[in-house]
Amino acid sequence: MGVERRYALASAALGRSAVPPQVEVEEHPTLSAISGQIIDISPHLVIVENPDGEEERLIIAPWATAWHGAQVAPADLPIGTRVMIRARQSGRVAERIWGDVTRVTGVILSLEEERRDLTIEVDCGPHRGRRAIVVPYGASGRIRVRHPQLEPGYLFDAIGIRREGVTHVRLPATSQPPYRATAVPAPPPAYRGVQSRISGAAAWSDAFDDGEAGAAYPMLEGADSDCEDAGVSCTGLPYLALGSMLYVGNVCEAHAAVLPIVACGCMAGRFCDRCVECGTSPRGRIVELSPASFVELGGELTKGCFNARVGLG
Repeated sequence: MGVERRYALASAALGRSAVPPQVEVEEHPTLSAISGQIIDISPHLVIVENPDGEEERLIIAPWATAWHGAQVAPADLPIGTRVMIRARQSGRVAERIWGDVTRVTGVILSLEEERRDLTIEVDCGPHRGRRAIVVPYGASGRIRVRHPQLEPGYLFDAIGIRREGVTHVRLPATSQPPYRATAVPAPPPAYRGVQSRISGAAAWSDAFDDGEAGAAYPMLEGADSDCEDAGVSCTGLPYLALGSMLYVGNVCEAHAAVLPIVACGCMAGRFCDRCVECGTSPRGRIVELSPASFVELGGELTKGCFNARVGLG
């Protein structure tokens, strides 16, 4: 059953509107996330083909920056690059562009060193399968500082670029938790379900469809998610069903949205870490967002997280 159908049935049963609620946050101008493939670019204009096959033309702001494995000038992004763009003013002014960005989150299965580069096989969970990634020698120092236990059984989370089907990681997305993936700390016994808004870290994943808005949630009901790994978190999150509407607020940027839960976030639930990009969040990843939703809520893809609050939409 699709997410939209689930929400419609739940709304009918509970006597609430079938139209998903909206959150109005007036502190900052609305952000837009535009994804697609570059078909032309200059210092002042970028043209991309979006997932629907339509052209999007955006003015590049004078202060705009871009990332393509490293910081680059926007005009230096190659034609054909797949991009995620953060834009303002009704989506017409691009201020941040990420090219071919990807993220690998999971459990280390094996490592192999070849010509000083490191190849790591990562189990990204029952819904996302396994991925083989390359850690170039030039990035290995940064990765090892934040991931001191590069051994099978430990968690791994890094950001990089994907070219011709090969993922090259460049940045650690988090500091590696000190425990093995099977030893996630339990939440305090009396903590679960007490708060209407729960604080923690919001991350992002590239496992969503291109341009999709939505969230993956760790504490899905087992029968609903069809996942034996669901329901693991060191944070006191309530159980929710696939298709539930989740309020997600960025504490630092004062952006918020109500998003559908469209996927199981069982791998995110194994990370009992903190986001330190703006203040320090409580421990635990409470939601994993699509790149589009993460960007529209003010997140920086290369930073990997923001301090968030979640609750029922």
